[in-house]
Amino acid sequence: MTKKADKDQIRRQNRSIILQALRREGQMARIDLGRATRLSPATITAITSDMLDEGLIVGIEADEPKAPLARGRPRSLLALNGAAASVVGVRLSVNSIDLALADFTGRISCSRRVPFDTARADRDSFPALLVARIREFVADSAVDPASVREIGVASQGIVDTTTGEIVWSPAFAGRHIPIVAPLCDAFSADCTLSNDTNMITEALHWSEPGRYSGTFAVVMIDYGVGMGLFLDDHLFVGATGAAAEIGHANHIPGGALCRCGRRGCLEAYLADYALLRSATGLAEDTDPARVPVTGRTFEDLAQRAGAGDRAVLDTLERAGRALGYGLARLLAVIDPQRVVLTGAGVCTVPYMRAAMDAALEDALVEDLRRAVEIDVVPWNEDFIRRGLIARAMRRLDRGIFAAAGSSRRRPSDARPQRRTA
Repeated sequence: MTKKADKDQIRRQNRSIILQALRREGQMARIDLGRATRLSPATITAITSDMLDEGLIVGIEADEPKAPLARGRPRSLLALNGAAASVVGVRLSVNSIDLALADFTGRISCSRRVPFDTARADRDSFPALLVARIREFVADSAVDPASVREIGVASQGIVDTTTGEIVWSPAFAGRHIPIVAPLCDAFSADCTLSNDTNMITEALHWSEPGRYSGTFAVVMIDYGVGMGLFLDDHLFVGATGAAAEIGHANHIPGGALCRCGRRGCLEAYLADYALLRSATGLAEDTDPARVPVTGRTFEDLAQRAGAGDRAVLDTLERAGRALGYGLARLLAVIDPQRVVLTGAGVCTVPYMRAAMDAALEDALVEDLRRAVEIDVVPWNEDFIRRGLIARAMRRLDRGIFAAAGSSRRRPSDARPQRRTA
C-alpha cells in the first residue's frame, strides 16, 4: 500500500509539473517539455497521453517550413486547453469589488470593477451582495458556470482562513464578514480567502520565480501597510491567515492613531493618511477617516518633496525611519534573501531611503543586514489579480487535475470545498 501511495504521489506531482510548464512556456513539443521538466521521455509520453484523453491539453501541428525532400510528420506541439476550467479572482477594497475571469491557461478573458458602499457593508448585507455580483459577472462572461472550479477572494485588512471571514478591514463598516461559506453555498466551486498583500507575493513568484523564490518578503505601502511572506518556497500565512501584519505591529507605544483604532502602529506613520496627516500639521490623534486622502495623495506628496517642501520632507524622513526599524525586526526574525517594497506609496520611497537605511544600520549589526537585497517595484494594481489567478491555477494543478481521470468528473458533481489560503 505504501509503495502504491508513493507512486500515486509521484505521478500527481509529475502531472502538476507538466501542467505548470505548459502554462509558463506555452506550446511545447514533448522533447522540449522533457528538457523543461527534467522528466523522462516515457513519463512525458504516458502523462501527456492521459491529459489529451482527459481534455486538459490539446495537440497542435507546428506551422514550420519544410525542405522540399523532407520526410516525416509535421512537428507536434502540446498546449493547455483553456476551456478545461475557469477561475474567478475577486479583490475587495474600499468601495470596490474587482472581478476577473481566467481560463485554464491563466489568461484573463474578462474583468469588471463594481462599486459598493463601504460605509454600509457589514456581515449581514455584504455576503449576499458579493454572491450577486459574482453571479452576474459569470453570466455576462458567457462561460458555463459549471466550468468555474475556483473562486479566490483577496481583501484588505485581517482575514481568518480557518473561518473564511474578514476579521477587520477598512473596506467594511463591521467586523467578521463571512466570505467563504456564502460563496460555497452559492457556487459549485472551491472557494478561498486571503489577504491582498499575500497575492502580490504570489504574483511576483509566478512571474519571476528565478528572482522571487526561497525566502523573501513583500511590503506594500498604500492605504495601509501590508506584508506577504514567502518562506522556503511557500507562501506563509500563519495559523489563521493573519501572519505578517507588520502594519499593525507597534512602532511607538501610545503614538499616532491608526485606522485600526489602536495607537502607534507602523501603519500610522507610513500609510497615505499618516503621511498627509503629518505633512499638513494635523494632530497625531486625528481620526484617519477625517484625513482628506485621494487617489493622488502619494504622488502629490512626492511632487511636493521634489520641490523642496520642508514639511513633506520631514514627514517622509520620519516615515523612512519607521520603515527602517520595521524592516530591521523582519530581517532579524526571518533572514530573507530579498525584501520588495511596492504599493502606491513607493513613489515617496526615494525621499525615505536615506532615513530607512540609517535606521536599519542603527537597529541591526552588519551580519544581519548585509546579505539582504531591497527591491523597489513600481506599483501595478494588476499584481493582486495576477496573484489570485496564479494561486488558483496552482491549486488546480496540484489538486483535482493532478490525478488522472479527475477532469471527467463534472464540477457540479463535487461538493465545494471551504479551503484555507
